[in-house]
Amino acid sequence: MAAPTVVTIAIGALVRSILFYSFVAEWLIDRVEIATPLTSWKSMVEGLTLLDAGISPYAGDTFHETPLLLYSFHYLRSISPSLVPLVFVIADLLTAWTLRSAAQIAIKFLFNQQQDEKKNYASDVGPLLIADRDLTAVPDLVLAIYLLCPFSIVTCVAQCSVVFVNLALAITFLTTLQGNLGGATLSLACASYQSLYPAMMIVPMAMHMALVKLETLSNKTLSYRRVEAVKTMARVVVFFCVWMACLVGLSFLMLNSWEFLGSTYGFVLAVPNLQPNLGLFWYFFTEMFDHFRTFFLCVFQINAFIYTAPLVLKLRKHPLFVMMVQCMLISIFKSYPGVGDTTIYLALLPVWSHSSHYFRNGLVVGVMLVLSTVLAPVIWHLWIYAGSANANFFFAFTLIYNTAQIFLITDLVFGFLRREFALKHGMEILDECGKKREVRLQ
Repeated sequence: MAAPTVVTIAIGALVRSILFYSFVAEWLIDRVEIATPLTSWKSMVEGLTLLDAGISPYAGDTFHETPLLLYSFHYLRSISPSLVPLVFVIADLLTAWTLRSAAQIAIKFLFNQQQDEKKNYASDVGPLLIADRDLTAVPDLVLAIYLLCPFSIVTCVAQCSVVFVNLALAITFLTTLQGNLGGATLSLACASYQSLYPAMMIVPMAMHMALVKLETLSNKTLSYRRVEAVKTMARVVVFFCVWMACLVGLSFLMLNSWEFLGSTYGFVLAVPNLQPNLGLFWYFFTEMFDHFRTFFLCVFQINAFIYTAPLVLKLRKHPLFVMMVQCMLISIFKSYPGVGDTTIYLALLPVWSHSSHYFRNGLVVGVMLVLSTVLAPVIWHLWIYAGSANANFFFAFTLIYNTAQIFLITDLVFGFLRREFALKHGMEILDECGKKREVRLQ
């Protein structure tokens, strides 16, 4: 392990540990930008209190965590309550290391793919190629971004359950890249069990597993219509469904009741709690007439899933990239998002940094993210405590935050596709006849 990596891990662990035992921790637990009704530590404490009192946490409308996480913390607190912060810190460190390992495999996979196809590239595409130094620099950068990103730090210190979803997603990326079908489907099932929305990632995961299977055959005809590809994708889906059934069945055995389904997944889909957050749901449905609510609720929820179809059709040769984009879409369109939902894809951005040559809105995205995250707590204070602002002010910064992410997605996808085109046709612009011409600035 390189010295910079050790230093980064030590700094990440030290910052989290110091903040856990400072006054900042109590303040972060209550922040609506970080904790949601689904992920907040206060909700977990209430659920544990009800469980200790012999009352079902799912009987009311205050607890919405999954039973397995509830009983895990119940057991942990029975051993020692002081272990809880340690578990969050360890989970975050494991996530960072897993992302580093995934990035190491991913960049090597993309580099080898580039070497195999390099003979078909145009001669002037040097700036678009993955360099040898990226094989070591990118994994370390991924680790540093995750551990030192303010979003991941505050999410960990606020003890949001998003930390465990991120860990499951990181393991999903790693095991998918390793071709570990059982581990990949189990980790994705755990993330989906906890958060529901990651279930859409089963499609690109199955496609990647099929490509890996085809590449191991002597005849490397990469087509999803081949029998081997279809069988592999079917196995992925079956394994995922079996794991999900096991997790849900185990939850039923713990409670001897199905009432947790309405309080967890029903809560995610129906969005009954309109507490302000960084999402797009709460403001619209606060203003919505009841007789329109069901229709627009379906429209909003479909947004999180519907983009999977065009993405896998257009980027069918790049399922790993589709998984990355889906993480970004989830952080925008899920019903109760927080800043912790962005940490996985922000950390993995360097893996596709070779597409940054065609990014157009980097400065705008950076300024919008900083502006929204810094000023949102200020506007919240002016609205709730000072009474000199209103919901429109806070929602404006919510829109800025999500618009920045949308700009980032469009930039990333455009840069990726433009690079793919340039690799074959060159970096110069093509005229209508397909001949290269010089571009003169007017």
